[in-house]
Amino acid sequence: VQLVESGGGLVQAGGSLKLSCKVSGFAFDDYAIGWFRQVPGKEREGVSCISISDGTLWYSDHAKGRFTTSNDYAKNTVYLQMTSLKPEDTAVYYCAASGNQNTVVPGGFPDDYAYWGQGTQVTVSS
Repeated sequence: VQLVESGGGLVQAGGSLKLSCKVSGFAFDDYAIGWFRQVPGKEREGVSCISISDGTLWYSDHAKGRFTTSNDYAKNTVYLQMTSLKPEDTAVYYCAASGNQNTVVPGGFPDDYAYWGQGTQVTVSS
């Protein structure tokens, strides 16, 4: 099982960025895929989750209205489109696959996920 994030970088406040999470090693719709972020010294926090099998979505309060999660089944890829970015969105962003269910995993709890990517840095300048 492998998840590889890409698309991070430096962007000005108010700008947009689209992250990708390419998954391999398992059937794409056997799991839910979540996005998380982490700042040094703080706990990893959930951003969103998508059930590939039924398209159900969950967003954290800080992501609602600004971030959109989608997937491309043909490319085995999940995306996180981020708009109206703020300096406080600066973090390492991770994607993860749930451990034992393909339905959406609400709440953004890292312990609900079994497989993780290596992360991609997003920096939002003021």
